[in-house]
Amino acid sequence: MKFTIKATTLALALSSAVALSISFTSTTVFAAETASRVVAADEIEWGYLNPLRGDKSPGAADLWGDRTKDTATGMLVRFNKGFESPPHIHNITYRGIVIEGAMHNDDPTAGKMWMPAGSFWTQPAGEDHTTAANGSANLIYLEIDSGPYLVQPSSEHFDNGERPLNLHKDNIVWLNDSELHDVSAPGVSSTYVWGSAADMNGSMVKLPVGFNGSISTDASEFRAVVIAGEVKYQSEDVSSPITLSAGSYVESTGAFEHQIVNEGKGEETIYIRTDSDYQVR
Repeated sequence: MKFTIKATTLALALSSAVALSISFTSTTVFAAETASRVVAADEIEWGYLNPLRGDKSPGAADLWGDRTKDTATGMLVRFNKGFESPPHIHNITYRGIVIEGAMHNDDPTAGKMWMPAGSFWTQPAGEDHTTAANGSANLIYLEIDSGPYLVQPSSEHFDNGERPLNLHKDNIVWLNDSELHDVSAPGVSSTYVWGSAADMNGSMVKLPVGFNGSISTDASEFRAVVIAGEVKYQSEDVSSPITLSAGSYVESTGAFEHQIVNEGKGEETIYIRTDSDYQVR
């Protein structure tokens, strides 16, 4: 059965987040050679996670990569209320972040623990489990480091040495501006959910209401998914501000600055996958 980490335990696991390089300035700098891509949530082209099942399958859309090939991929998956899969395994490990609704993902014999938006889980390759959805609408971001993403029968289960994790949003430890290196503006918080600052990693950042600044990076791989909230986005490649709601996606390569304004009534949560430090200015 999966387990829920207590906040005090998770704080130790996330202590390396103190080194997260986040700073706030008013300077805007653009690199001469950059590449970026933006996909707004309302532009996403949907298909099925399992095309052979048609509309009985969860909907799916690759944001980056290709889930049918041997490559890292990030995708959106949506489930109807009441969906519950039969017990099964996957050939590869994946990570999931709930964007909307209530999700359960656990051992087939486990009682339901519904994870709301902002929750995070990992599903190791070969581990028998079921997945269920209980919101009126249910949407997750699902990420793999290699593919293809396959669903296989429980009879083929195996132990790859990893252990599953369910992390309810209320048990995530967020470090605020006073605890993060080089933070000078109040209201921004961050947490690592996997990896380390020295290598490829995944983190989440919360931007407060009224935030008007940027996330700058010099990474060879920078990928960001809006998990909660709605922001105005602009960059050197997007000259007129566009609205990015939950499920929207941004990527960049090289020195780049993503300009963000949070005009909403709540915090903006962004998941970031990157192989380098980034700064929130």
